[in-house]
Amino acid sequence: MHEDSLSDRLGTALTAVTVAGMAIALSALVLPAVPPALSDAALLAVYLAGGLPAALAALRELWSDRRLDIDLLMVLAALAAASVGAALEGAVLLTLFSLSSTLEHRAMGKARRAVEALMALRPENALLRGDDGQIRETAVGDLQIGDVVILRPGARIPVDGTLIEGEGDLDESAITGESLPAHKSPGARLSEATVNLNAVLAMRVERPLSASTVARMIALVTEAQAMKAPSERFSEWFGQRYTVAVLLGSVLLFLLFIRIGWPVEKSLYRAATILVSASPCAIVISVPAAILSALSAAARGGVLFKGGGALETLSEVRIFAFDKTGTLTTGKATVTGILPLEGDEAALLALAAGVERHSEHPIAAAILMAAEERGIRPNPVWNTRASPSEGIEGMDETGPLWAGNPRLAARMGAPLDHPRLAPLQQGSQTVVYFGRGSQLLGAISLADQPRETSSRGLAALRKAGIERLVMMTGDRRPVALAIGQKLGLEDAAIHADLLPGDKVRLVDGLAQEGRVAFVGDGVNDAAALARADVGIAMGVAGSEVALQAAEVALLSDNMERLAAAHRLARRTAAVIRQNLAFALGAMLVLVIGSTFFELPLPLAVIGHEGGTLLVVLNGLRLLFDPIRADGRA
Repeated sequence: MHEDSLSDRLGTALTAVTVAGMAIALSALVLPAVPPALSDAALLAVYLAGGLPAALAALRELWSDRRLDIDLLMVLAALAAASVGAALEGAVLLTLFSLSSTLEHRAMGKARRAVEALMALRPENALLRGDDGQIRETAVGDLQIGDVVILRPGARIPVDGTLIEGEGDLDESAITGESLPAHKSPGARLSEATVNLNAVLAMRVERPLSASTVARMIALVTEAQAMKAPSERFSEWFGQRYTVAVLLGSVLLFLLFIRIGWPVEKSLYRAATILVSASPCAIVISVPAAILSALSAAARGGVLFKGGGALETLSEVRIFAFDKTGTLTTGKATVTGILPLEGDEAALLALAAGVERHSEHPIAAAILMAAEERGIRPNPVWNTRASPSEGIEGMDETGPLWAGNPRLAARMGAPLDHPRLAPLQQGSQTVVYFGRGSQLLGAISLADQPRETSSRGLAALRKAGIERLVMMTGDRRPVALAIGQKLGLEDAAIHADLLPGDKVRLVDGLAQEGRVAFVGDGVNDAAALARADVGIAMGVAGSEVALQAAEVALLSDNMERLAAAHRLARRTAAVIRQNLAFALGAMLVLVIGSTFFELPLPLAVIGHEGGTLLVVLNGLRLLFDPIRADGRA
């Protein structure tokens, strides 16, 4: 980062020298008092400050990578103009080229630095509460998982953790883009770099600094910048080959002009003009200017794309498939019924909490919360093993036990036809069964609700022209239908009782109809996320497996962000089309004018550099996309 800023400052200084030299050279045209020697020295300064750095960079590129850089075309054109006595025109070319390059670098650097600024959000120190209850200040990097940190009003959260004491509001706008404070109660997840607004809180550290939210965001953004979109790869491919064609074409035209009897100076001047007019700078820069700006705006708005390819593909998506629990619903289910077939409710809940405390599923969190509210301590359970889309198995002092859905119960050989279970099974609530081998111990029913933003987010996608919205879940069909109907989904678009492989097959079938995106947050969604044209992980606190499998990460649980990201992707695709159309059109006009109508070199220079700068500025408009404004973008 330091080297980049030093390079930017050096480039700005050289541009300033170039512009000053050009001003002196031009003043000599209207002020006879300016000595010719001063004018010549000013022109020399322009050629050295404006041309030498570009020439050296182009030669290094040619030597190391065997690639012809567009900068080389500009330098050769300026030298050709100087060789035929048009040094002033060549100086104009180098001045405008240097000025536009500096403006481009500063503008593009602004886009690159937008997410790097997240580093500044990290506090250096935290208040650690020791086992003896004493509070001392310690470096954030020294915090370990399980440490208890005290958060005073106005303090930034140092690492990811769980709120264990106190209740208050947090400003999460720096991470999620949400403008309204989020109210947090014990058990809530706290993300690094968010701000405690109005209460004294205590949190338990869940992740070290190297794995916390900001570190993950920076890693994702770094990965995104390294992954080029198809249009970026094409523009680079086109630029390299076209540059060679322009250079060879200018040489051939120069020889042709000589052959038809033109003077050497006129032929060289015309060839230099064509060289400038045909240079593909605007074409090559138009795509990355838009892509990088959109990636930056999205990151500031709480959406991370793993590269321009994901951004471009999302713009083409016409089918969205959603996981239910924790994605379309809050994932904060509440226990509505406890039905022990042996013993009492407290015993079943203690057993349930013991096995579920090893699970990351939202249902597990609800059972643990119910046990805590009733003052019930979870039973000790060890050797747990999760079975995606089925449940979890483990051991306690009595022996093996399990908790899960009917698929896991069937695998264990436990019958679910007990008459006391019928009311739970016929309802629209999620049911978790508990047992030992083939012996069923009881069941717990839970109810989940759609997120407040899910209906609005789906409505925004429909308004944007999305053809199909589909919900997939491993839950029972009555539960899925109840949630789907609240969200306005058709029964045919609701798929229930699914295993992870079933979700993959459904996504594969949808992909035959068009581009499909899958939105999920759990381990059991990873395969579907990877199979979809675009996988979208919901919530930065979601499963690490889901986050790695996805191409897009929504850092908040606001479903409207998904619609905003889709709109930004489509807007980016439109800006890229605008840039390419303008760049190709402008280049065509300049080439025709230079070849057939003796377009002066200064006008070719202005047209070329002006066009390049315009496509950059058009791309940079995406930096200010409404996605970064607030949670209702």
